[in-house]
Amino acid sequence: MDSFEYRDNKLHCENLPLSEVARQFGTPTYVYSREAIEVAYLAYANALEGRDDMVCFAIKANSNLAVLNILARLGAGFDVVSQGELERVLKAGGKAERVVFSGVSKQSVEIRRALEVGIHCFNIESEAELERIDQVAAQQGKVAPISFRVNPNVDAGTHPYISTGLKENKFGIAIDDALRIYQRAASLKHVKIIGMDCHIGSQLTEIAPFMDAMDKLLTLIDQLQEAGISIEHLDLGGGLGVCYTDEVPPTPGEYIAAVLEKIGDRPLKLIFEPGRSIVANAGVLLTEVEYLKHNESKNFAIVDAAMNDMLRPALYSAYLEIVPLMLREAGSTDAVKHRYDIVGPVCETGDFLGKDRELSLCAGDVLAVCSAGAYGFTMSSNYNTRTRAAEVMVDDNQAYEIRARESFADLIKGEKLLPN
Repeated sequence: MDSFEYRDNKLHCENLPLSEVARQFGTPTYVYSREAIEVAYLAYANALEGRDDMVCFAIKANSNLAVLNILARLGAGFDVVSQGELERVLKAGGKAERVVFSGVSKQSVEIRRALEVGIHCFNIESEAELERIDQVAAQQGKVAPISFRVNPNVDAGTHPYISTGLKENKFGIAIDDALRIYQRAASLKHVKIIGMDCHIGSQLTEIAPFMDAMDKLLTLIDQLQEAGISIEHLDLGGGLGVCYTDEVPPTPGEYIAAVLEKIGDRPLKLIFEPGRSIVANAGVLLTEVEYLKHNESKNFAIVDAAMNDMLRPALYSAYLEIVPLMLREAGSTDAVKHRYDIVGPVCETGDFLGKDRELSLCAGDVLAVCSAGAYGFTMSSNYNTRTRAAEVMVDDNQAYEIRARESFADLIKGEKLLPN
């Protein structure tokens, strides 16, 4: 997390002490670094310089309008999986023609809206969806640009909940059925085949699984060409991992170099859908220690953030570094470290942010849950009638509130009592 570092024992985001952010905006609060987002995106864009390719940010990782606007200003495309995400792109200044629409359950109203604004492509995930898109396009007198998400049955070697490229996963069409389904699409009047899509999983730390999938996809592209069906673009999805602890994933440049070598002289436009690798290490979640609790076998640090704020540890057993905003001087009486479980106030045993962490803590300390920029706020909820956290963007030495903390009034808006 290069944009987050200690200076004079204070954890900074860019040139601003995070203690100042906590003082100004309270906790729990998500804090993002504009610099880190831009650097991470440009690692992809610069590796593709001179080519007519697209880097489409996967909005499910972080959908805040300010984050999307930063990326739109850099020329990013966007990968959406709902009409809501599409509307966020448009609101944030993104271009519809640089949007790919993924997801296994596109509703007719979503398809109509996407056709209306003129997205780049639908990534189709089933035969039934193909027929629906053709019907909706016919009703509007339009031709829908389409790509099929092909499931290559490649084991990405990642957590089963974020593995998407195996035949038992719900995503995409089976590669053995792809030729037949592409031929069916070619016979329809209101769709136009322009691409092939694949996404095998998330948090991949090796290039080999990507290359295994590409071998199968390129063979299929050649078969389609022989059948008279041309593929204009190859969308390789996202999935490139990040360093949470000691992982050493390939850089975007290394990954893209391997992809370019693999496709050789094929005239294929490339699309990438990174999410985690752009924003994960661009954000932290600030949380205050409310109580320290000790029993015979465990020390607990009870904080004001919970699984409703950051679900990943409870859902995936994800490991996120947890560090103090202020380092205590070595040798001081309160610098002794103990092994703590960092837990929240939600009434679930699974409500934890980290377990067995060696920390020197006092009630009132503020901690930073690191690598929280992806799948943090976007997966948060109001469980236990808890209001969702604020979001703040740091730009150099300035902090900007980019989402106000929810109020109780926000939380119950739309609820109604029964009449007497």
